[in-house]
Amino acid sequence: MTRQNQLGIQFAVCVDNSDYPASLEVHKIYRLLPDTDAARDGDLRVVDESGEDYLYSASRFFQLDVPAAVEDSFLKAS
Repeated sequence: MTRQNQLGIQFAVCVDNSDYPASLEVHKIYRLLPDTDAARDGDLRVVDESGEDYLYSASRFFQLDVPAAVEDSFLKAS
């Protein structure tokens, strides 16, 4: 199990921001928050450009498995 999975921290890159250009940037990496109910519906809980978390279709993102050093860097930046 990766450190991300142990801590419940995940990241994804946006591949489709149609209908949400002010909230999502294509090719930007976003932090995901665990939400099993959302996942069952095909959604992800994403901390978007507003700094708040919202549900978006999982098809708008590609989930990443990042090394611990990269994860630490992302978390320090947010």
